[in-house]
Amino acid sequence: MTKRGVASKFLGRVQVYTGNGKGKTTAALGLAFRAAGRGFRTYIGQFCKGLKTGELEAARRLAPLIVIEQFGSPLFLRRGNKPAAKDIDRARRGLARCRKAMQSGDFRIVVLDEIALAVYFGLLTEDEIRDFLEERPAAVEIILTGRKMPPSLLRRADLVTDMRERKHYFAQGVRARHGIED
Repeated sequence: MTKRGVASKFLGRVQVYTGNGKGKTTAALGLAFRAAGRGFRTYIGQFCKGLKTGELEAARRLAPLIVIEQFGSPLFLRRGNKPAAKDIDRARRGLARCRKAMQSGDFRIVVLDEIALAVYFGLLTEDEIRDFLEERPAAVEIILTGRKMPPSLLRRADLVTDMRERKHYFAQGVRARHGIED
């Protein structure tokens, strides 16, 4: 173990959870939960999310093993609209926070939740994310989530899971349910 607790013999990987199906963030949270059970710390940076959710409260209860910070606006972004300067600034500050967590030696896992959408909406660039991955210490596992994951990031990943939607009750007008989707 290093002085900060991350095992030096552990070889981290880059995992991607993408696709139109539900469960990308949930998969990343499940990994964080499993790691917490082994005493490992996870840092989760949520991009394009700014609303209070059950996962934030759960993470508070598991702190300091799981830490979540949100870098998104509570407003929904739309493709085609030029992103607001404040949203770009939030995303860049968020990526800097994730980088600091990744390089701190305090976290075994760092999750960039909805990072694919941050790239899709023009808040960050693929190059910025590729540069981030190049700076990854060998003992840190990186998880990237979000729909529309750029092909260059898919190629860079060691594991890619594509969540495919077959059927979803949202199509029948069911809104997000408290404690299930939020």
